[in-house]
Amino acid sequence: MFAIDNYNFAGKRAIIRVDFNVPLNAEGKVTDDTRIRAAIPTIKRVLEGGGSVILMSHLGRPKKNPDTKFSLEQIIYAIEERLGHKIMFAGDCMGEKAAQMAANLKPGEVMLLENLRFYAEEEGKPRGLAEDASDEEKKEAKRAVKESQKSFVERLASYADCYINDAFGTAHRAHASTALIADYFPNDKMFGYVMENELKAIDGVMQNPKRPFCAIIGGSKVSTKITIIEKLMEKVDSIIIGGGMTYTFAGAEGGKEGKSICEPDMFPVALEILKKAEERGIQILRSPDALICDDFAETANTQEAPANNIPDEWEGVDIATGGKAKFREHILGCKTILWNGPVGVFEIDKFSTGSRAVAEAIADATDKGAYSLIGGGDSVACINKFGLANRVSYVSTGGGALLEYMEGKELPGVAAIRK
Repeated sequence: MFAIDNYNFAGKRAIIRVDFNVPLNAEGKVTDDTRIRAAIPTIKRVLEGGGSVILMSHLGRPKKNPDTKFSLEQIIYAIEERLGHKIMFAGDCMGEKAAQMAANLKPGEVMLLENLRFYAEEEGKPRGLAEDASDEEKKEAKRAVKESQKSFVERLASYADCYINDAFGTAHRAHASTALIADYFPNDKMFGYVMENELKAIDGVMQNPKRPFCAIIGGSKVSTKITIIEKLMEKVDSIIIGGGMTYTFAGAEGGKEGKSICEPDMFPVALEILKKAEERGIQILRSPDALICDDFAETANTQEAPANNIPDEWEGVDIATGGKAKFREHILGCKTILWNGPVGVFEIDKFSTGSRAVAEAIADATDKGAYSLIGGGDSVACINKFGLANRVSYVSTGGGALLEYMEGKELPGVAAIRK
């Protein structure tokens, strides 16, 4: 495995797995180019080193090939704006046009392949099966895709002289472009700067944090965050719990949660988390109050209520005055801060003041010398919405990959480069 800074790209064609799975509006315009901006330094390193670049990525979850709604062609303008360089578009991944374009690529040129997910071989999963397909038919379809996957990977690999994985957001998936293609470049594979920086940032937080170390875990459900909470309890000094999880914890202790998101089947788990934290001396912080609403909309009536005593027809959607003050004071006293998941429904402005308060507290703590890592799609969207990304230490591009890596799982996209 080479480090990207030590590799000689002169005259080489580098195929780079980037993560350009960016949000688009109804007109197909990019609404958040964070992932595109993150990939630019790696692309420039290859070009400045005398090489050429073949970019590949997925976008969304298309069910057919092709589907113009998910074509990467529509984001070329956004890449060109950030890179300051013209991008040639192959129009597919496997056709003669893509092969010829790659073969004729000259140093300093950049081409983009079409959405990898237009091909079932990328994920290795069959498509288009009838709902009433028999087990034997499903088995045969899966076998056929796996068989053709080898040709798919070989074709992609044939376009280039070296491979760079710079898509941390998909590193937890054992896909053709993240885990299989690396084997075709045993002596010419490497991480891009996004991957390098992600792994360095997460390893630093999880293996050698400055203390006190606080993790802020939001999101709607305990069931989706239980593994990471348990893993973090081995590392942190305190955990702030926010978002919809608040009401499951309150409900587990006998609270009245109205119409709030709540998982009664997770009550025993929530109580066990509180018990383990107490036994290990880990402080668990929750907001004493909630902003509640009578309708899930910007026009809703709102008021504040104790987080464990919400009226029947009302729903908790954010932390309230007491929670903002409590969380801020605690965050400002920490030296390492991990934020995964907003503490309220930040997408609706009326319900976003709690997440804004948390973001501002993290930024202020960072200004005073704390190290802050923001990870998970919603947290990244949050920090960007409030214009505070430049006031925190590191903003991760990974969602599921971040959580799985922090949980100690081996990520296929990482293992493929390291082996």
